[in-house]
Order: sequence, then structure tokens, then C-alpha cells
Amino acid sequence: MAAPVRVALAPGDGIGPEITDAVLAVFEAAGVVRHVEFVPVEMGRAVFERGDSRGVTDEALAAVEDCGIVFKGPMETPKGGGGKSINVTLRKLYCAYANIRHFRALPGVETVFSRAGVPVNFYVVRENVEDTYGGIEHRLTNDVIECKRLVSAPGCDQVHRAAFELARRLGLSRVTCGHKANIMKMTDGLFLERFHATAADYPGIRHEDVIIDALCMNLVLRPHTYELVVLPNLQGDIVSDLAAGLVGGLGFAPSANIGQHVSIFEAVHGSAPDIAGKGVANPTSLLLSGLMMLRHVGLVRIAATVENALLATLEDGVRTADFGDPAREPVGTMPFAREIVSRLGRAPRAAPAVPVPERDTAPFTRPERPRINTLIRTFTQVVSHHAGCDVYIETTISPAELAAHLERLCEHSPFTLTMMSNRGTQVWPSGSVFTEVVDYYRVRFELRNPAEIGRYGQSAAIALLGRIAEKFPVTDFQPLKVYDGKPGFSLAQGQ
Repeated sequence: MAAPVRVALAPGDGIGPEITDAVLAVFEAAGVVRHVEFVPVEMGRAVFERGDSRGVTDEALAAVEDCGIVFKGPMETPKGGGGKSINVTLRKLYCAYANIRHFRALPGVETVFSRAGVPVNFYVVRENVEDTYGGIEHRLTNDVIECKRLVSAPGCDQVHRAAFELARRLGLSRVTCGHKANIMKMTDGLFLERFHATAADYPGIRHEDVIIDALCMNLVLRPHTYELVVLPNLQGDIVSDLAAGLVGGLGFAPSANIGQHVSIFEAVHGSAPDIAGKGVANPTSLLLSGLMMLRHVGLVRIAATVENALLATLEDGVRTADFGDPAREPVGTMPFAREIVSRLGRAPRAAPAVPVPERDTAPFTRPERPRINTLIRTFTQVVSHHAGCDVYIETTISPAELAAHLERLCEHSPFTLTMMSNRGTQVWPSGSVFTEVVDYYRVRFELRNPAEIGRYGQSAAIALLGRIAEKFPVTDFQPLKVYDGKPGFSLAQGQ
């Protein structure tokens, strides 16, 4: 028999240890422990309280890197202060770039759609590393705080390929890209462009895109029309929780975070400290996440057997206090697990059963540990040239007065002032007096003679920046470049 797969186990905070124990009891009865060795690691509230803002010990990180797989319960994030979410930290630290969640109607879990006989069964694949979840924020002026949104072509390619590979593996016929490229034309525009580029490699799968606000409306009205939706990070986070609401809540939503070297399987609901220690928490979400983990490591037969036992348990009306028929007495966390164990080998009678493969697939093997940070790239043959700069200035003077100062400062440079915006809306050379402004302007300088693009590098723009900085507080500076002849910068609203 192959050596057991080692999995870093973090029970979590609040109800985490209780639901983890329940899931492990089911796994033990199903024979998982013959194939998987769980390695306990310490992360979460106790680590935060010892003053470590990461929320995870060095020993835990070493174990995670050694195992390559993490199975974790819900974690608390400190409110306020500098402590970051341990969930986000792990996903980003180990580039678990694709968050996969499966949303489906479960027997015994009543929803608006189950009462109406509408089948709900779809996946959300969310980019997991970039976007505003980079957490890059700065206070720029008295009144303005910035959150920087970063979207990369390689990051888009990774999550789109994960989405199409999942669709192919599951036999799905259609993949939908949710986006806001009508407004964020460059960041979401790149996400959408790379979606269509990736789709070309999967001609057997239909692909379509939909603006995120229309997607949210459609999911509430017609969730059965979607099979798999792929989204940028923040939008994917919001849509994932919306989708959980369609099937009964986060207590029924499994989550896998897939990376090249480390993958994380977790409950996505909160730690529910108000019921911690009472033995009444619902372990379904963590169990479903655990089944995704079992399939990830090749234990597909065991996963199907456990899943059918769970479905049979739910179909029989067994419930914890957070769902089900209120006329039926609820059971506690561990009794719920025992009910599942008692049905191992059974399948649901009315609900569709999960096909049980004859055997497990090839055992999980770790990719070779990288020796240095891996550079991922998409575009390698692009020609770029400097075309100017955007300078961000803190001031309370009027747009017209500021423009007069700046025109004098750039008078003897290769650049001319072409635009000023405030909160993204143009206020000079045209604009409306009704546009309210704050103490933070973007001022754009472009080459006086566009034919000279390619003649000047960034040093000319930095020299202009120095002259501006002598007169005004500068909060940020962004070179403007053209890539293969196309502007690498957006227009202002109203420009």
C-alpha cells in the first residue's frame, strides 16, 4: 500500500474543533485514516493573542509546506489592529489561486428554490490571490484612502485554466465569466480578455460572459441556468456568499483553494463563538470540503461513499438545529456524524446518488519544491515606450488655479498638462462646476509631440516630478506607457 498522504490539520476557533472532530469521526469510520495522516498545526486565535500578527506559527508553516495540503476549520480574524485574515494569508502566501465552491440543493435543506422545484447545482471559481485582496492600502491625504487593485495576465490565466479544467473533468458544457469590464476596462478588461483566450483551448465547452450586476440578479432569479462561473477575487467572494444563500447558507457550502504546490480545504462559515462548546454546530460544510480534499488526493471511492451517506442522512430528516423540519428534534454535532456513519454504504432513495467508482484514482504526488520564487508570465514579446506620467497631488486649491501652476512647471519639459481628475472624474480642461472635489487630484502630463514617443525614458518624467514636488505634496506617481502602440492607461470619467 502507498504511504499515507500527509495533511496539515488546523481545527480552527470557536466551533472549529467540534466540527473537525465530527468530520474526523466520519473519516475514520470510512477508512480514510488508512490513506491519510493528519498532522496537527497551530494557527488562528491563540497565535494572534500571543502577538503574532500572522496568526500562524513558523512550525505550522513548515508543516504546511511539507504536506502540501491543509484541512482547516473556521478561523477568527482580530477586529481592528494589524492582524490579517489567516484564511487570506494562507491562500496568498502559497498561491492557492483558484477558490472552488460547489452550490447545490441538498435533501432536507429547504430553500425558496427547493419548494418551487427549481434545481440548483453550479460551481463558482474565484481568483484567489490578486485584486483588492492584495490589501495594499494607503492614506493619501486628510480625506482620501487608496486601495490598490492589481490584476495580472498570468493570474487570470491560472484561474481561467483551472475553471475550464474543472468543467472538463466534471463533464460540464458551459463556463461563464462574471466581470465589470464595462467600467474597469483595463483590470476587468484583462480578466475578460484572458478568459476568451483560454476558452479557445477548450472548443468542446461553450463560454460566455456577463456583467457582475446582471449575474447577481440572474442567480437570484434563475440559478439553474448556470453550471460554472469564474470571477475576479472580490466579486467572486461576494457572489460565493450570495450563492450559498441560494442553497441554505454557508453551512452547506464547501470550499477548496487549489494551488500548484499547496491546496487548502476549509469551512467558509464563521467560528460562531456564541455556540462554541455546546456541541450543536452543523459539520456539513467542513465535511463537504473534506470530500473535495479526498477527491483531490485520489480517494474518489471513499469520497463518493461518504457523500451518499451524508445525502441519505439529510434525506431521512436528520438535522442540526440550524436547518430542517422544526417539528423534528435536532441532534448535536457528534450525533449527526454518527448518523452519517450508520448510513455508510447506503445511497439516498429520492435524491440523485453520487456514482461510486470501482476504485480510487492514482495517489496524490507532490510537485517538486521550488528552489526560488517562480516567475509567471503571459506576455513576453511586448514593446513598450514612455508617453508621460500621472502625478497625484494633495491640495485644496481649485482645479483652475492648480492647472495654472502646473502649466508653468511643465513649460520647459517635453510634456504638457492634458487632464486633471478628482475621484476619477475630469475637472480640467473641461468639467462641471457641480462636480464636488476632495483634496486629492490626478494630474496627467503627456508628450507635447506624440511622434516623440520612444525618444524619452522615465527620467524625463521623474525630472518633472521633482519640480512639482518642490511646490506641492505628491502622494503618488505613475509613469504612462504605450504597449505595442496601445495606451496602457485609462481615460478619466468624462474625458
